[in-house]
Parts: sequence; structure tokens; C-alpha cells
Amino acid sequence: MPLQPLLPRRLYRQIAEQLRALIEHGEFPAGTRLPPERDLAVQLGVSRPSVREALIALEVEGRVEVRMGSGIYVREAPMRAAAVEHEAESPLETIRARALIEGELAAVAARQMKRAQISGLREAIALMVQESAAGQMPTQGDRLFHTRIAEASENSVLLRVVSGLFDERHNPLFAQLGSHFETARSWAAAIEEHKAVVDAIAHQDPAAAREAMVRHLANSHERFMASWQAEGETPAKPPARKKRVTT
Repeated sequence: MPLQPLLPRRLYRQIAEQLRALIEHGEFPAGTRLPPERDLAVQLGVSRPSVREALIALEVEGRVEVRMGSGIYVREAPMRAAAVEHEAESPLETIRARALIEGELAAVAARQMKRAQISGLREAIALMVQESAAGQMPTQGDRLFHTRIAEASENSVLLRVVSGLFDERHNPLFAQLGSHFETARSWAAAIEEHKAVVDAIAHQDPAAAREAMVRHLANSHERFMASWQAEGETPAKPPARKKRVTT
């Protein structure tokens, strides 16, 4: 049999595989609630964001059900699980990468953007407001805003990187995560954060522009990490054996 190429396994997939195995071996029967993310993170020796992405991957597969205000529940094994593609990037890692890159690009924009370009940013925000008012996810205006800031660098490679990272929101993990946490309220907060970025750029203040962009993306990360278990809920009993992710 010919050798097969080795595919890198992202951390969330390794976590998902261990949780899936525990479910299949009956440690978490159908209908039971999984332990809180913080407990799973401690037992697995990983971060909470990685656990959240693993749980979202299992939800996409139909293995678990997220009940907002209650927690994560095991479902009956589906006849045919929807596999998460190997190339699906980690949504939360993507946001953190964007903060590093786009924070600096906002600082560059504050030094280089002309009045007409700043008007273009305000037009992108107006489009976000229009989309949101129509009951739509304002992603068209959002993408336009971030790519116009990247364009101010006059670097086609950076523009391509920013565009590609933004478009990761269409991968199945990002889309599923967004279905739980992206609301009219969260988008309203994001729009105000965009306005703060523009204000700093308009005042030609690179440090303030960098800070405003990093804060916006950090807030986006935190919005995706909001609790989905009601306070006061009794967590499920964790498995007796300590499982650790192996690399």
C-alpha cells in the first residue's frame, strides 16, 4: 500500500477526536450534558477557546447540541456525520491573527489615509448600519471597511492576507459559532467600535488607531467566548480519567 501524505491536525480537531471517543465509549451518553468548558480545558491541558472550537466542530458533525443558557448536550449518533473539512481554520485563532495584522494596518492608515479614503471608511460603516437595519448580517460593509484600511498600505500582499482572513468567517466552524453569538446587539457594538477606529485615523493618531482596532477585534473574540451555560446550573460530572491531548 502506498504511503499517504500526512495532514497537520489542528488542535481543536485533536480535542474533538478525544471528546468524540469519550461519547462513543459511553462516558457521556446521549441526552447528558458535557462538563463546562473551563473543566474540559483543565483536564485536557488546553485553552478554553480551543475547547470551544472543538465543541463547535462536534456540533457541526451533529454529535452535540448547544443550548444557549443551559450548556452542551450529547445527541444520538447521527446516521451520517457532517465532517468538518481539514482546512477549516480556527475561528478564534483567525481573530487573534487579524488583531496583530490589522492593528498595525490601522496605524499605517492613520499616517497615510487621505480625506477621500476616510470618507470611504464612513461609507462602509453606513453600509453596515443599512444592512443591520434591514435585518441582515452586515458583513458586506464590514469586509469593505477592513479591506479599505488594508488598501491604505498600498501593499497588495497585505490586502490579500486581510481579505483571506476576513473570508474565513464563511468556513463551517466560524458560521456555526456566529449563529450562536452574532446578534443585532453584538453588531451594534461592533459598529461603534468601527467608528472609534475611523475617528483615530481621521485625527492622524497611529497609536490610537492601532489601539482602537486591536480593541475591536479583542471584543469580537470575547463576544464569541460568551457563556452559553446559565449561571447556577449544576455542571455535568466530568469523566474519572484525566485525558490529555497528545501532539
